[in-house]
Amino acid sequence: MNTTVVRLTARSMLGGRRVLLLAALALLIVVLAVLLRVFADIDQGEAAALLRAVSLGTLLPLFGLIVGTGAIGPEIDDGSIVYLLAKPMSRATIIHSKLVVAVAAMFTFAVVPTVLAALIMVGGSGSLAVALGAGAFAAGAVYSAVFLLLATILRQAVMLGLVYALVWESLVGSVVPGARVLSVQQWALSVAESIAAPGLLSADVALGVAVVLLVGAFAAATWYAGWRLARFTLTGPE
Repeated sequence: MNTTVVRLTARSMLGGRRVLLLAALALLIVVLAVLLRVFADIDQGEAAALLRAVSLGTLLPLFGLIVGTGAIGPEIDDGSIVYLLAKPMSRATIIHSKLVVAVAAMFTFAVVPTVLAALIMVGGSGSLAVALGAGAFAAGAVYSAVFLLLATILRQAVMLGLVYALVWESLVGSVVPGARVLSVQQWALSVAESIAAPGLLSADVALGVAVVLLVGAFAAATWYAGWRLARFTLTGPE
């Protein structure tokens, strides 16, 4: 990891409209929890189902898309990546540094608000909050790596990533039984289910399989992103 790349990536990714969008989405989760706490009488099961659908199923993939593509996509689009690639630094180090920023942003704007929302809705009971926090962090790390990889492969990474986030993770991965094993959301739910009180959450993927897939997807996406970046030259991608 290179601290200079981390600092420059954080300044670029968390500046301007992108950080406002991240903050707005994070605030949306918390405000929704407050409104439900004040105006609706919901139990832990209903809170778990709601946060599963809203946070893990819909908002978390969008967070991953924003921070993953935002960590490197703008530099590739405007050509400024060539100045970074000209430095005597391994491409893997560049990817690792940018991924650290993306995961940290995911933790700040997605995981923490999810935990706070769970605590607000269930009145301070920690089991559900810890479970959803762990699941959100696991999924967020994988989303960050996958969308970072996508940004190194395609110029239209945001559009394709949006289709994946809204169609596959939010719809297909939640509804179609055969597709659930390939859903990051289901892998994260398996982690959360192992921590939460019995009956609050359920996943269609066994915990051991889910952990292997989460780690494997994160490692593979990170490695391949570094490999793809190594194929770039100072005049653009090969």
